[in-house]
Amino acid sequence: MARTPRPVPARVRILAAILAVACVGLAIVGSVTFLVQREQALTGVNQRLRDQVSVLEEVATGETFDPTDGASAATEELDKNEFQDVDDYLNAVVARLVPASNEGSLALIDGVPRWMPSTFSGIDISKNQQLIDRVVQETAGGETKRGTAVTPQGSLRYIAIPVQMDGDPRQGLYVRAVDLGEELKPVTFAMTTYVIAAVAVLFAIGIVGWFVTGRLLSPIRRLRETADAISITDLSHRLEPQGNDDIADLSRTLNSMLDRLEDSVDGQRQLLDDVRHELKTPITIVRGHLELMNPQDAADVASARDIGIAELDRLARLVEDIDLLATAEAESYSLDTVDLAALTERVAELVAVIPGHRWTIEARAEGATVGDQDRLLQAWLQLADNAAKYTPEGSPIEIGSAHSDDGSLLWVRDHGPGIPPGARARIFRRFDRAHVKRSVGGSGLGLAIVDAIAKGHGGHCVVTDTPGGGATFTIHLPPTEAELPAPVRAGDVLQREAAG
Repeated sequence: MARTPRPVPARVRILAAILAVACVGLAIVGSVTFLVQREQALTGVNQRLRDQVSVLEEVATGETFDPTDGASAATEELDKNEFQDVDDYLNAVVARLVPASNEGSLALIDGVPRWMPSTFSGIDISKNQQLIDRVVQETAGGETKRGTAVTPQGSLRYIAIPVQMDGDPRQGLYVRAVDLGEELKPVTFAMTTYVIAAVAVLFAIGIVGWFVTGRLLSPIRRLRETADAISITDLSHRLEPQGNDDIADLSRTLNSMLDRLEDSVDGQRQLLDDVRHELKTPITIVRGHLELMNPQDAADVASARDIGIAELDRLARLVEDIDLLATAEAESYSLDTVDLAALTERVAELVAVIPGHRWTIEARAEGATVGDQDRLLQAWLQLADNAAKYTPEGSPIEIGSAHSDDGSLLWVRDHGPGIPPGARARIFRRFDRAHVKRSVGGSGLGLAIVDAIAKGHGGHCVVTDTPGGGATFTIHLPPTEAELPAPVRAGDVLQREAAG
């Protein structure tokens, strides 16, 4: 089986990318610099050769020289008419036009080297047969030629000027050459220095980049280590944000996500524990009555049957309430404008059929709020049903709605035993009650459902004392212009706004 190659670490990839970019940049800068300097050097060589062409053509023709031209000043006294033949004339020219450093000159008679400078200060081209053959061939038509020859002596930039005299059938040729290799040595040395410096810079970038990328990626490494340490049994690990950069923001966002995940897992565990606890009682009751039932006694069988059906009905209600709670906690509500006065009248109409109490409307809010009318109606009715169960029969219960600076209020006020201050925080938890007695029935999920619906609207539910005794349960809804929670806003509100 083929082995999966190990992935290249991000630190190495980032550093390789940095070095590649730096290398390309240095190469481009070095190449441009080298080409510019080389072109300048070649331009200088060509200019010197052009000056020599002018001088040597004047020498060959015997024309008057410009005294301001330093190159021709050495030949002002030369006159072809004073020489008997080409040989003597070229000897004088070579003697007068001494080559500079990296230059060489040579006079040829009928293609054979004849004269070279006696005071040698340049290069010797008299033995460069390849160059000699080339210039002889190129000037066979009697024209001055310029060019570059690659010879064993190096690359030579040259000029070749034919020279003839009346009465002398021999063909003279004056050759001047410049060693391009020597002329370009400063440029080559500069580029060699540049390459060494570039390698040193790349090495320094690599060293610094290795530590910098390691420091920049350390939060991601800690993130990976934290993610590896997190399991379903231990969600307590968190990152430590450092600084105010994007990675620190990512760490804080992940911590927030882990907090929500831990709360969700804890809630699921608590729900399972609560459901297990709630299921034990009916199962124990049914099993106990079945074990004690006398199959021969019809009355005993009928009694056990009635008890079993009653407990199964309670289990069915428990499952329905769990489903309602899960829906209330996860659903994206269909938000719309809700007329609070009409909603109050509707709640009063529905609770009027709950027996044993006198129901009255204490206040009606004029105006509207934003919410899911069905869910608000469900939560309000649940509060009314809860008040009816836990207050003495015949006691009055009031409902009402109002607007405040903090939003809208929906309440149910009873005159029963009230809720102890120490129990007010836990009564909104699942399967929890202010009183341990279960004689009133129910699953213990009613107030948890109300609290979930209130939070789904961006609000909350609280319980306070009723003047004179009792408890007042109030659903606080945020102002209509307030921003709603993300799960709500992500649903039908945005779709409705887009459609509008």
